[in-house]
Amino acid sequence: MRLLRYTLFRFAQAIPVLLGITVILFLFINMTPGDPIRIMTAGQEVSESHLAYLEARYGLDRPIHVRYWDYLSGFFTGDLGRSIHYNRPVSEVMMARIGPTLLLVLSAFLFAVVTAIPLGILAAKRRNQPSDHISRIVALFGVSTPSFWIGIMLIIIFAVQLGWFPSAGLVMPWDAPSDAGLSGYFWHMVDVLHHLFLPMIALGTLQMATIMRVERTQMIDSLQGEYVKLARAYGVSERTILRKHAFQVAQLPVITLVGLGLSTALGGAVLTETVFNINGMGRLLIDSIQQKDYQVVMSVATILAVIFVIGVIITDIAYAYVDPRVTYGEGE
Repeated sequence: MRLLRYTLFRFAQAIPVLLGITVILFLFINMTPGDPIRIMTAGQEVSESHLAYLEARYGLDRPIHVRYWDYLSGFFTGDLGRSIHYNRPVSEVMMARIGPTLLLVLSAFLFAVVTAIPLGILAAKRRNQPSDHISRIVALFGVSTPSFWIGIMLIIIFAVQLGWFPSAGLVMPWDAPSDAGLSGYFWHMVDVLHHLFLPMIALGTLQMATIMRVERTQMIDSLQGEYVKLARAYGVSERTILRKHAFQVAQLPVITLVGLGLSTALGGAVLTETVFNINGMGRLLIDSIQQKDYQVVMSVATILAVIFVIGVIITDIAYAYVDPRVTYGEGE
């Protein structure tokens, strides 16, 4: 019950945070120079009366506080408004783009976690040995190199020079022909992985390097703990010490990185999708900012903020399941 009360309390705290984010976003978007209607009608002969009609149609002739309230009330009722550029409901535009982004982000993060945790444990176990030095060099390269630069280098080497992988686009797993059969679906999934490999590596390298560095540091601290020394004195095998005594205690900071990193990886997808020409949410956000498509920019940015806040809350709650020493609610 204390954990439930704490969870509800954290979600209640998130409401003013998200409201503040929407206010700042709305003000910044509307303060940037440029007229979305004139951008939309650029190169066309349009009368002033028609421009006024378009402004009224999209609500741009109303005061800014009225437009903000209309956006906020529509967001909570599921009506994200209508895109100025695409002339379609924002929800339809986003649903058409969310699949590639989810596929890219989840695969990149799966790659980061699956590779980083074993490599971090191996580096800690073989501290100051050649494998440890190599892992630290890889981690330093990963955390200091932008994902878009990694993506460009991967395209030059593996797509242009070697021709092993495609340099643009994604193939969705659910786009397999209905009559493909088991063999056809297998080769379709091979094509999906073939297109996904380079952008997955480009987006997941930063998260992999960050998690690996923290995993190594925490495992070294755990392996030097008094409870580990006591276990060794009782003759417990190193394998058991590593798996049962040191590993679990070392995972609290890693859980923080995993919870926050999955949310922030959505931000990294913006540049990765641009480099690899993927029509996902990140690419949609960049295009909408250039086109001054207020409704799309606000909706995408707000949803990213909601995902980030929820990720933080889930990370806090997950502590209780990993470390029984963590309790909630007593001080609230």
